[in-house]
Order: sequence, then C-alpha cells, then structure tokens
Amino acid sequence: MVQACNFKNRISSDYYCQKFKLSCIKGNKIIYFKTTKGDIEVKLFGKDNPVTVSNFLENIDNNIYVNQKFYKIINYPQISFIHGGINPKNKLYIERNQTLKKTSPSIPLEIKLKEEIKPRYNYQIKNPSEIENLVNTFEAGSIAMVKRSNKKSSSTEFFFVTSKIPELDGRYSIFGKIIKGLDLLKKIKKDDYIKEVYISN
Repeated sequence: MVQACNFKNRISSDYYCQKFKLSCIKGNKIIYFKTTKGDIEVKLFGKDNPVTVSNFLENIDNNIYVNQKFYKIINYPQISFIHGGINPKNKLYIERNQTLKKTSPSIPLEIKLKEEIKPRYNYQIKNPSEIENLVNTFEAGSIAMVKRSNKKSSSTEFFFVTSKIPELDGRYSIFGKIIKGLDLLKKIKKDDYIKEVYISN
C-alpha cells in the first residue's frame, strides 16, 4: 500500500481543465511528429495525465509547434535530452503565446501513482516507496514537460529522453512515450526542427 506522506489530493483534473479552458482528454492518444529526420509516433498518456495531455493537444491544434526547432540538445555518454517547443527566450514565444487561451506560461505538475485514483498536482514525488509506485517513469523515448518551478510545468516546452533515467522519476510530468521512431530521435541535432505535429484519427 502506498503511504501518501500526509499528501491530500483535493484538486481534480476537472478543476484544472476548467481553469485553463481545456477539453480534459481522459483517454490515450496517438500523435505524430513530422521532423526533418522523419516521422516519430508517440502515445500520449491521457488516462493518467489528462491536464498535461489536453494542454499539449490544444497546443497542437493551435499549430504552435509548426516549424519549431529542437532548440536544446544535451548529450551525455548514455543519454540525450532533446528539447522542443517554444523557447521562452525567443521573441516568437511571446508572439505565439498571445494566441493561447491560457494567461500563464505554466500548468500544474501532474504525476500519477499506481494505487491512487487521481493524479497528484503541484507535488514532486521524493519518497522512495512512492517512486516505486509511479505509473510512468523515464524510459527510452519518454516525453515530459519542461518545469517552470518545483510545482509547475511549462505549458509549451517539452523534452524527450533516449534511455532510462530514474534520477528524474517523480520530478516531471511524463505524459507520453515514443512507440515508433526512437532511432530517428537519437539522430536529431540542434539544426533539426519539427515540421508539424498532428493527432491520429
């Protein structure tokens, strides 16, 4: 049984979906990244991360990832971090963010434990026994939102990882995973970009 360390999950996904005017998708979705290296197929975990996924799908509908570069690539011997989305240091972020419904460039950190009905919001998982019960952990091809603070995720920026990285588990909203095209992800360089992202019918 998961010990919640006195955590009380009073806020539901519906609250945040209403706050940010999101559709609140609660089912898994398949999306495709068309990149300069080829197409990457990604499964989004809407069942476990409805707010994060709904926000991401709205960004896709708003075409904010069209022709956006992978603006930061961090390479280590065993793992790479590939950052995409709208870099807030770029003036394009300010211009495009004006078209979004959200008034803040942040959404809540959203993390789901196996034995809990609702995701936890604005709460990092640090207890080792809770980390063992995370629904989603960092594996090859995981996609997560960049963080704005310990309790908030960016509403537009995301990153992929190319292998397992348990050191980050419980600290980021992991909201999907590559199911086809991991080999292409590993070839992406800083000059590569996203041509478009679209949702499977």
